[in-house]
Amino acid sequence: MASDKLQSSTIDKTSQNDEQQVKVNEVREMIGSTADEQPTLFSDASILRYLRARKWNTKKACQMLRETSKWRMEYKPEQICWDEIAHEAETGKTYRSNYPDKYGRTVLVMRPGLQNTYSTSGQIKFLVYCMENAIMNLPPGEEQMVWIIDFQGWNMSSISIKTTRETARILQDHYPERLGQAILYNPPKIFESFWMLVKPFFEARTSSKIKFVYSNDPGSQKVMGDLFDMEKLESALGGQNPKGFDCKEYGETMREDDKKIHSISSVQ
Repeated sequence: MASDKLQSSTIDKTSQNDEQQVKVNEVREMIGSTADEQPTLFSDASILRYLRARKWNTKKACQMLRETSKWRMEYKPEQICWDEIAHEAETGKTYRSNYPDKYGRTVLVMRPGLQNTYSTSGQIKFLVYCMENAIMNLPPGEEQMVWIIDFQGWNMSSISIKTTRETARILQDHYPERLGQAILYNPPKIFESFWMLVKPFFEARTSSKIKFVYSNDPGSQKVMGDLFDMEKLESALGGQNPKGFDCKEYGETMREDDKKIHSISSVQ
């Protein structure tokens, strides 16, 4: 009986994979020769992410891919260098942690309360740089990352609705299915009003990945324990690692990563 169930499960999975491949092939046929110009963007794995984001609608996924292709050719995210955006990183408002979560996913730590610039375009360029770097550092076979948004020092002047809207657009339109989980760590009461204003910018699929976590709530802390090795997680986030962000040290790491990423035409 157990072997029958296993065989049935294997058949179902194979059938599902075959159906997905048919969808991928349909999208590739729609895209045509353009796919050869950006082979990573139009890889099977990438096309599958866009199909999932558009609920397996091949026409919508194709349109989304075309828009991302145009954006990448114009914006050139893979060519952004650390030295271009280093001033944005000085306070440690966003950085890639030196530890993954328990599933091996890259972790981006964000502290909007440490915002140090006013240009939306500059902040978005920094976000794109961080996304590209996080993707490059994903382990083989893993496609998603985790965001920890720490609200220490945050107030309503820390971030704008315009920047939040643009962040949602970039994340959802050009990096679909890259976010595995977003942890909002100790958001203040006033954030609830801000969240009600900006929540409509996020698709339901994205919103469902966002969890509110509070350091004084045992249930919330279990979320952190389930996701992270607490010995590696920073103490500021409820872990046991006392080491904080060092911009100089981090910059050296990013410059080394730049050498790798710039040898790749596209990480998307």
